[in-house]
Amino acid sequence: MSVALLSLLAFPSLVTAYTWRFNSPPQQCSNLTISVSGSDGKPPYRVLILPFGPSPLANNVEARTIVDQPFPDGASSVSFKLNYPADSQFVAILSDSKSFGSGGTSVAVGVASSSDSSCFDTITNVAPKFVFSIEPPNQIVQCVPTRIWWDNSTVVGQTTFLGVIPGGQSFSIPESNITNIISQGTGFSWTPNLRGGTTLMIVGGDGRGNGTAGSSLNLVSSGPNNIGSCLDDASPSSTPGSPAGGSFATSIPTTGDSSTGGKTNVGAIVGGVVGGVIGLAAIGLFFLFFVRRSRTERNREKQPVNLLNVDEGDEAPVGSAGGNSRNELPEYYRPEPFTVPDPTIASTYDEDFGGTNSEGRPLSGYTSTSRSGTPDILSSYGGGSTTTNGRKGQLRQMRPINIIQHDDAGPSMPPRPDDEVETVELPPAYTNIRQ
Repeated sequence: MSVALLSLLAFPSLVTAYTWRFNSPPQQCSNLTISVSGSDGKPPYRVLILPFGPSPLANNVEARTIVDQPFPDGASSVSFKLNYPADSQFVAILSDSKSFGSGGTSVAVGVASSSDSSCFDTITNVAPKFVFSIEPPNQIVQCVPTRIWWDNSTVVGQTTFLGVIPGGQSFSIPESNITNIISQGTGFSWTPNLRGGTTLMIVGGDGRGNGTAGSSLNLVSSGPNNIGSCLDDASPSSTPGSPAGGSFATSIPTTGDSSTGGKTNVGAIVGGVVGGVIGLAAIGLFFLFFVRRSRTERNREKQPVNLLNVDEGDEAPVGSAGGNSRNELPEYYRPEPFTVPDPTIASTYDEDFGGTNSEGRPLSGYTSTSRSGTPDILSSYGGGSTTTNGRKGQLRQMRPINIIQHDDAGPSMPPRPDDEVETVELPPAYTNIRQ
């Protein structure tokens, strides 16, 4: 038997020749009518309605239940009340008497609003009649065995488990080798031959109907090893082309949403404009800050270094005691005159110091110097009209000397051997430094 024939037998939904559709868009607490067309389906038909996605009610209250609705005997259409709130979603699967899902599976369909909201409880969560679990918890891995288990004491009759792919193929999950594990309960192992990335809903049921155990929504994972030994062309997947039941919006806007949308657009535009203005203002402020900062640094670089004047803020005010003008040297840089008595002119002095030599020069022991402005000048040279021994005399005349002031503070030049002029070196005054 060929692989293609086996695929057709395992998944009859691939070769379905009958179709079905919603006669009108689903509405909250309104009748939902489904019609079947084509001669290949074998009545009686059934439709399974599965809640999909989160609940739109406050506090995420789940008021939707799984609906397993049979068609009347021999009928090709069915109508029933849809007890789902507006803005919720569901997936519908149509089956005939031959197999589950033979008519195909719809995509997620949104529920429109209506004036009637009395068909569901907005504060009480619904609960299944029994629950099932999967191991590993909340994981479906491609080609990796998964255990589905439940508490057998809560089950009525035989359990059934279904696999539903929204907008694709739906199938029955084979139950084989059912075992009891103390920590898990009753269950079986199933190897999902589904490709990674497939959206899968697992629906549990028993003798009371499909969906009595609720459903779980899973995304098939490829796993760390990406095992593909169980995959082939017949592996269930989404069906290309138009989905079963027709095309409908996955969410339906409620009445009055058009005006709200207009307000939202205006608010978004205004918010964008305000945000843009604030952003431009912030950029401008940053630009001005950096411009002023760079200008200040350039001015600081152009300012000459003042080696003569003290730091700003430290100098004394002009005109005050100790204050210097900008072009004056500080007091500790001012040169003081150096005076030496003329050796060629005789003068009276205390004979106790030895007088003069034959050339009229004062003895070296008597020759002394003094800074101007100090009181030792007068006392050294007579201090008035009398000397230290009471004799009157005049102050010595000062002889001229050469004073060299260095401009570069470099080493002094050696004196010439035949030059008898005394040379006094002074530290540089730095008065010629360009301001």
